[in-house]
This record gives sequence, structure tokens and C-alpha cells, in this order.
Amino acid sequence: MTSTASSTDTRQDQQAPDARPSWQQRLRRYGYSARPASDVRARLVPPFAAPGTRLWQALGVPPVLADRIARWSGWGGPLLVTLLAGVLRFWNLGSPHAVIFDETYYAKDAWAIVHHGFEVNWDKDVNKLILDSGGHVTLPSDAAYVVHPPVGKYVIGLGELMFGFDPFGWRFMTALLGTLSVLMLCRIGRRLFRSTFLGCLAGALMAVDGLHFVMSRTSLLDGVLMFFVLAAFGCLVVDRDRARERLAAALPADEDGRVRPDAHVADTLSLGRRPWRWLAGLMLGLAIGTKWNGLYVLVAFCVMTVLWDVAARRVAGARHPYTAVIKHDLGLAFLATVPVALVTYLASWTGWILSPTDGTGGYYRNWAATDGKHSSWSWLFPDWWRSLWHYEHEVYEFHLNLHSPHTYQSNPWSWIVLGRPVSYFYESPAPGTDGCPADVGDKCAREVLALGTPLLWWAACFAIAYVLWRWFFRRDWRAGAIACGIAAGYLPWFLYQERTIFLFYAVVFVPFLCLAVAMLIGALIGPPGSSDTRRVAGATGAGVLVLLIAWNFIYFWPIYTGTAIPIDDWRSRMWLDTWV
Repeated sequence: MTSTASSTDTRQDQQAPDARPSWQQRLRRYGYSARPASDVRARLVPPFAAPGTRLWQALGVPPVLADRIARWSGWGGPLLVTLLAGVLRFWNLGSPHAVIFDETYYAKDAWAIVHHGFEVNWDKDVNKLILDSGGHVTLPSDAAYVVHPPVGKYVIGLGELMFGFDPFGWRFMTALLGTLSVLMLCRIGRRLFRSTFLGCLAGALMAVDGLHFVMSRTSLLDGVLMFFVLAAFGCLVVDRDRARERLAAALPADEDGRVRPDAHVADTLSLGRRPWRWLAGLMLGLAIGTKWNGLYVLVAFCVMTVLWDVAARRVAGARHPYTAVIKHDLGLAFLATVPVALVTYLASWTGWILSPTDGTGGYYRNWAATDGKHSSWSWLFPDWWRSLWHYEHEVYEFHLNLHSPHTYQSNPWSWIVLGRPVSYFYESPAPGTDGCPADVGDKCAREVLALGTPLLWWAACFAIAYVLWRWFFRRDWRAGAIACGIAAGYLPWFLYQERTIFLFYAVVFVPFLCLAVAMLIGALIGPPGSSDTRRVAGATGAGVLVLLIAWNFIYFWPIYTGTAIPIDDWRSRMWLDTWV
């Protein structure tokens, strides 16, 4: 008798006809054939799509080399996209040779914090001296009151220590993190969609997004915050796969080798220490230590990862998945995120904590020994803790009551359609000066406008609707993860609509917008198994959309980089009155 293992019968994975339920047997006369039972392993950890070689062979690449390229595409593709992003971001990074927008705060705060451990008060006319002297200025010692935690300023200051106290130096680290975030997004998208193409597409879209591009070339904190938020998200996605792999490995297999659900395993298995979740906690702590709105991201991501655990145990066969998660996952999930993030945040204040308490240290560093010395909590908490708590309370009050009007402030309702971008730098050079062509009839314009690539953002409006539809009606966890990332970075600002806030805060959720657009484009191309006509039509439409987005970025390049262009060319790029 021939064994099943050596049989060439392609029907071996199906049930024998006489073993099928009678209703299935009756339906066979109408062409019905029962689908093979699915393997739970494939549901828990779907395989990556096998890379193809047809494209490379069509381009004349030898089969052996084409196979090698395909096997390395998981890293080769993302690295090529990252190279493009890096060239764009580092090209002429020191231009404009000026202190633009809020660089006047963060570039100088960064220089002070990497030398003193706390921020200082600078003379209001020191910017010109810094630029003219190449950064060779005397560092003040008088502590300054600042309203953002120190991590982002340490990051910016690292670039200044390496390359000098000048525009290139204080923009270097934001350009580096902006470039690395493109690499991360390619890899995250690949893992999320199980497609190297869609992962690289998401990274390429972010590489040509104007807001991400400008923020990568400016020493502001929001680009640093975006990096840590994306890194935390990536860690949690990897953790999700690792936890599901462990769960799948513990499930029993039947005589055909298929992994089956098992209630006992799914309800009782401990998934271990999960180092990627601890790393996510570290990244979230660094995010909060950059700007406080990282707290909202911490809450959203914690809820998301716990729901992922519930879904994994349910697929594995758990009868009570929520109870199982509470017993075996929730405690470690909390320890790996909230306490780790809190300790990381406190550690970021080490420079301020170690500064003198005699009035020459950080702002409010001596509060516990002076104004707060009669506090009823002085017996319980050390002075540094009480001084830091007072400082944080004052900062909270400042943010809560920040209502002073600003020319470029905007309501978050308008962000997603780019209603009011922020101009970081503007000059009107005369013909023949500062790059303005000598033969123009009128003056030129040089501007750095923090404007997302319009066609990308407007496409993202439809992509968000698609993602929400996929989440609500198809229960697609990928769509839910993308929606969570957008919501965590966007929705909290609706609580502060009367506060002075700006569109460039939206850079935090730009990676998730790009993932949403990539997911929409994947749907346009069509799922595997679609007809050739469907795939060709979908690929054509998707290709046209991507090319239009790339063209749109190139068209707006001059107002992203501060390139001098004739004033009429500048006006032609002001598509909305609110952009001026």
C-alpha cells in the first residue's frame, strides 16, 4: 500500500468523499467541493510572499543573479529607498544658512543641554553672532525656563557636538532620523502587509512627503518624536509576530501535520519575556521625553498590543481569551511599557537632576530647598523629585493656557487637507542675489514651507476611509493598527482646539498615512489570483497615482528647500489662499 507521504495524488489534502457531512455530499452534484481545513499556524503567522524573478529576467538579468536579487529584496529594496531618502535629506542640508522658525529655541537649547545638562537664557541677538562666527560663542550660565523635556534636544545636540554649532550641525540628527525612519517604515510595511513591494512603497511615499522632508531638514522636536513613535510601533509589530510564533509552536498538530486550535494551550500558555515589547517601552519613554503628546501614543499602543494578544489566543482556540490575557500577558505588558517608559523619561532629566541646587543649576532645580521647603511631602520625596514635579506642573499649566495668537496657527480639522501650513523661512532676494536669476523681471522668493505633498495627503483622505472600512467591516488587524497610529498622533489635538497649535505636529502620524495609502494602492492593484485584466488596470491606476505624487513633490521642491525662484513661480505653487 502506498503511503500518503509518497503519494502523488493532489487530492490527498481533502477529506475522503464518504467522510464528508451528508449535506456536502448532496451539494457535490452542483460542483461543490469542501475547502481544505485551514492551518492555524498560517492564520497566526501568515507567510511572507515569495519574491518573484520574472521582472529581473525580463530585464535580461541571468536567472542565478535574478534569484539572488529576489532573495535579498527584503533588505535590498528598503535600503535603496532609504538611499534615495538620505540623498534628498542631506543634499545641501546647511541651506538656508539661517536660524529658521523654532530652531531659534531648540538649536540653542540643544547646545546648552549637551554642555550644561540644562537650558540657558541666550541674548536675543545672538543668532547672527552664531552664524557669523561658526558657532564660536560664549555659552551663558543663567538657567532658562523651557516647556519641553530634554530627549529631543539631546538628539539635536549630538549632531552639534559632531559637526559644530551651525545649521548643518543642528540639522544633522533630524536628517539622519528622518532617513532611518524611511528604512523602518519599509520594513514595518513589509512585515505588516507580508509584501516587500508594499513596504517599499510606503517608505517611498514618506521619502517624497513634503512635511516629513522639511521636518527632517529642520532642528525641531516633532521629527524626533515621529522617529521614536514609529520605532515603538515597529517593535510592537515584531513582538506580535514573535508571540504568535511561540503560540503556534505550542499548538498540537493532527495526523496530516496541520496545526489545530487547542483550548488548553491557548488559555494557559505563557508567552515569555517578549524583549521587543520592552524595547517598545523604551522607545515610548524616549517619545514622551521628547514631547508630552507621546503619552497619548503610549496609551493607544498599550491598548492595541493587548487586543492583539486577545485575538491571538482566540485564533489559537482559547475559550476565554480575555481571561487568559489578564492572567498571563497583561502584567508583563504593563511592566514592559508603562514603568519602562516612566523610568526612561526620568532618566532623560539626569543632567537637570545632577545640576547644582544653589541657584546656578537648572530652572526650578532649587525649588524644593527654597519656595517648596515647607511642603507637606518633604519627608517622603527627595528634593530633586519635588523640584521636578513642581517644574512639570508649571509646564502643564503653560501648555494648558497657551492661547496667544500666531500667524500660522491652525485647527486640527484642517490638517489632513493641509489647510494652513507653516512658513519656516522666507526671503525676497533681488535679481542676481542669493540664487535669484539676474534676468528675472521682478524679485524672487525663497521659502521653506512645512507643507505635506498635497496629492499624497489628499489621497490619504480616501485611504483613511478605506482603512476604517477594512477595520470595521473586514476585521483586518492591519487596518486597525494603521488607524491606531493615525488616531494616537492626531485625535488628541482635538481636545485643544483653542490652544495655539500648528499643522507640523501632524508629522508624527505621517508614517501611518503612508501605510494607509500603500494599503489602498495594494487594493487597487488587486489581490493575488485576480484576472490579468484586473491586475493590469489596477496596476496602471496605482502607477499613475504614485507618479503624480512623485511629480507633486518635485514641483514643490523649491519651497521645501528655500531655493530662489521667480515670484510668479512661487505664486503658482500657492494653490490655496491659506498657504500664503
